[in-house]
Amino acid sequence: MRRAFTLFSIVVHTIVIAAALVAQSLVVGALPTPHEPVLYNISDFVPVDIKLPTPPRRQPSAPSDTPAASPDAAPLVEPKGVAPETDREPVTRGAVSVVEGGVPFGGDAIGVNVAPPPPPPPPPVQGPLRLHSGITRPQKTVDVAPVYPAAARAARKEGVVILETVIDARGNVESVRVLRPVALLDDAAVAAVRQWRFTPALLNGEPVPVVMTVTVNFMLQD
Repeated sequence: MRRAFTLFSIVVHTIVIAAALVAQSLVVGALPTPHEPVLYNISDFVPVDIKLPTPPRRQPSAPSDTPAASPDAAPLVEPKGVAPETDREPVTRGAVSVVEGGVPFGGDAIGVNVAPPPPPPPPPVQGPLRLHSGITRPQKTVDVAPVYPAAARAARKEGVVILETVIDARGNVESVRVLRPVALLDDAAVAAVRQWRFTPALLNGEPVPVVMTVTVNFMLQD
């Protein structure tokens, strides 16, 4: 019973909805008038009258009896006191002048030659440098063998004397200092090294004095 009532209700609602749709599609009549757009009418604006200020009046200038002189016109009256021309124009105060051998300057010209600037001072003397990777090491050109001292030979003394030398930019041995002495052999080693000669040490292609360590080996031969 309940199921039959539900089916009947569905059929009735379907018929009513279909009838409403068919009735709306069959109705013939005028279309609705759309809303009128808002338009601004120029007559609705209130005109505003803006008055411009009155320009000031110019006073008429009084007529002049003397006519205006042209700057390009030639003088009508002969000048008086004209000085004769000289070989040198007079110097005016505040003008820029050039003095022979000098430079331009302001004010009165002074006829004094400007001395040239002094030469730059010589570069400072550079002290001896320790040998490093950027310096070309001096090479020995003159070798003098040490004289074996008789006392050391009699005492059968042998050893290696280590010396610190200062070689000047010409390759001469300037000074010698003993770093590791050996008894009875130091003086002979120093005397021999002072007579050595080297090629100059070079830094960036320029000869420089350097500090270099050298050794002198004393060995007895049977």
